[in-house]
Amino acid sequence: MSDEKQGGSAAADGGWIPLAITLAIQAMVAMAMLALPAMAPAVAAQLGISAAYIGLYIAVAYVGAMAASLAAGAAVARYGSIRVSQACLVLCAGGLALCAVSFVPAIALGALLIGLGYGPVTPASSHLLARTTPVHRMSLVFSVKQTGVPLGGALAGALVPGLQLLANWQVALLAVAAANIVCAVVAQSLRPEFDADRDPTRRLGLGNFLEPVRLVLSDAKLRMLAGCSFMFSIAQLSLTTYLVTYLTDSLAYGLVAAGFMLAMSQVGAVIGRVAWGYVSDRWLGARRMLALLAGVMAASSVATALLQPALPAVVVIAVLLVFGASAIGWNGVYLAEVARQAPAGKAGLATGGTLAITFLGVVLGPPLFGAVSAGFGSYHAGFAALALPLAACAWVLMQR
Repeated sequence: MSDEKQGGSAAADGGWIPLAITLAIQAMVAMAMLALPAMAPAVAAQLGISAAYIGLYIAVAYVGAMAASLAAGAAVARYGSIRVSQACLVLCAGGLALCAVSFVPAIALGALLIGLGYGPVTPASSHLLARTTPVHRMSLVFSVKQTGVPLGGALAGALVPGLQLLANWQVALLAVAAANIVCAVVAQSLRPEFDADRDPTRRLGLGNFLEPVRLVLSDAKLRMLAGCSFMFSIAQLSLTTYLVTYLTDSLAYGLVAAGFMLAMSQVGAVIGRVAWGYVSDRWLGARRMLALLAGVMAASSVATALLQPALPAVVVIAVLLVFGASAIGWNGVYLAEVARQAPAGKAGLATGGTLAITFLGVVLGPPLFGAVSAGFGSYHAGFAALALPLAACAWVLMQR
């Protein structure tokens, strides 16, 4: 059956309806993940803890995301992409509700639930879009879908701090939870059509749980790409997790102004995710594009570390736009290269395995960044420390 015929009426409109709903779902779960970090200083002050502990929050969330992403394939096959995505939105909403309890163990459990909801969304949306997108639009559609993560981050940075000031941080979290529930309800009308390929007899066994990771570790090129994604994800989550705290703590920004700067970094990422895919396909190729992005990340991390309170806001915005475009904008090019290097017929398996290693960097990165910053007594040091391993990634990618 041709791509145009698969997915019924979705194919008739070029697959834009599935793209719209998967983009919305991706944005909602990303906003859920970053809602608490977007107002970390206010939350930490009320709880009487250091804002540096937000790194542990992110680590707990991505432990859940890493485990859930490995199990997502079988769940999507059995229940369908829309139903799995709905479950993810509900899990994120429940996690946010727990985080709204002013009790650290409840926040830790909430972080885990948010991670369990975040992890399967990318495999679920990719499964749906692969069935419903015409071949001649595949690259564009997948690139646009990947903008859901920075779009959600931009929403968190732009809206959540303001809601916190208007009411309180608990109300801000519950508002994001409500948005996730609304998205899940809206998606229900699409389930009969887009989950028509589900197989209710599919077993959900644990036997093949580590098969994707074994595939990646057995292939030198996939190993190299996964290793670079491990470092890229550290840079990405260090930026998104600690930027608001860095700006308020070290550069004397107010919470709303710092949230706006976080939103600017995410705007850069939205532009970058589409632009880098176009440049990669048209001129550089994925490997050289990733090497260039690694170099830009390294330079941007140094530039961010050198920011001072007296600098004009336009300079800070420019630095953060470039940092966001590179450190949060690499994912689409990376996933395309993983699919190209994967053994025939195993692109999905390779993607799942590399994603698990990417998430491992997310789990370890923010706590390490927090530890380095605490050890040197400055978030400037944390951002500066990112530069060397990122430069090493650029060198490795250029050798292959």
